[in-house]
Amino acid sequence: MMKRIYQTLLILPAVVLLAAATHDFFMLPEAFFLHKGDKLNLHLLEGDVFIKQDEIGYPAAKLSSFVLYNGKKKVDLSAFAKDSASLLQNYPVELSGQNVVSAVTGVGHSNYSRDTYADFLTQLGYDKLADKVKNGNQFRVKEKYVRYLKTLFSVDDHDGNAYEKKIDDDFEIVLKDNPYNKRFGEDMVASLWFMKKPVAGAVVSVYIKSLSGNVYTQNYTTDAKGEMTLTTSREGIYMLRSVRVEATTDKDADYASWWATYTFPFSSSDESLNSYKEFGFGNIH
Repeated sequence: MMKRIYQTLLILPAVVLLAAATHDFFMLPEAFFLHKGDKLNLHLLEGDVFIKQDEIGYPAAKLSSFVLYNGKKKVDLSAFAKDSASLLQNYPVELSGQNVVSAVTGVGHSNYSRDTYADFLTQLGYDKLADKVKNGNQFRVKEKYVRYLKTLFSVDDHDGNAYEKKIDDDFEIVLKDNPYNKRFGEDMVASLWFMKKPVAGAVVSVYIKSLSGNVYTQNYTTDAKGEMTLTTSREGIYMLRSVRVEATTDKDADYASWWATYTFPFSSSDESLNSYKEFGFGNIH
């Protein structure tokens, strides 16, 4: 069903940072297991290898969409996002069961040196595009990008199927299995979509941040159905991440990139990994 690029999990100490041209954005709640009446606090973090380097507040994030889904209910969180230091603070949760929050940034633009951007493409596995950039006549490369972020949490219980919510964003990761129902060593499937179609042959990275502060990572390639299978190998916060890059003929950019991340908890006991701070992502602000 899937092809593993790396057969062995790699452990990455928290002090190691990748020399990438751009960083991942990922969204995390301060607690993954809440109760009715609790306050939801969400953070938009920037960094590499699932390691926080910076935090982006709501106005600076320039989100085009910021929505909470619970069953058939849909809440526009942009009306409640006022905090300049974080994404969302003190939103009272009233919908029990599984909740998924989706955020989409507006189109951003970056400008890189030819060599830096070629190195970035090589790290992503886009060797042909990297060679094209290296052998090109341009000294600077213009890129435009959009980020698609999801995070999953529960309120009082784990009922529902928010985990598999398909929003039909341009680039999207969808869980096909419920992480709350999994046990150690079991497999779970996720799928990757681009322009509402499954993507075959794309790399999806899985990062697991454990309570020890270490990050474990493994890369997979989607099969013909756009699916990949990961193993719940340890407790922690999981992040699935994929990046798509294409050359563009648009006047404002040479290349376009789409970034998708999906964060969720995996634990054999709810309360054992409920704290944002326990995983080394720092203070609230």
